[in-house]
Amino acid sequence: MPYTPIVATLGYVLSPDRTRVLMVHRNARPDDHHLGKYNGLGGKLEPHEDVVTGMRREIREEAGIDCLDMQLRGTISWPGFGRRGEDWLGFLFVITGFEGTAPPRNAEGDLEWIEIARVPDLPLWEGDRQFLPLVFDADPRPFHGVMPYREGRMVSWAYSR
Repeated sequence: MPYTPIVATLGYVLSPDRTRVLMVHRNARPDDHHLGKYNGLGGKLEPHEDVVTGMRREIREEAGIDCLDMQLRGTISWPGFGRRGEDWLGFLFVITGFEGTAPPRNAEGDLEWIEIARVPDLPLWEGDRQFLPLVFDADPRPFHGVMPYREGRMVSWAYSR
């Protein structure tokens, strides 16, 4: 069977001093698959949109800011991650330069600047605890991982650089 994932972006906007990251606390919609969790910003790619353009659009839509400088930190294949077992393929970015000011909320929930050191203490998807250290580390090489899910739970994690 061919692999036909939903293609998406996931971005982590860093504060100018690079000690905090902008995250959304998904607390606005009771039917949200991510309800109660903290996430980076992003979403599905639109037809005829490359991943950089899609990431910029998502950050603008979700946080009202424009990305000026961003780096691809990695890719992750999430087989079975979707609410109905859909496969996802994500392109993960760190945004280190931006214009504008994020509002306190968006349609998904509260937008919060979190100290990077505190991120592991937040309610996250269990898999986020595996890859977030790679997003924020000093290694300039991007990582490329696979993280299968079954019935809403991470099954395994492997990556290459």
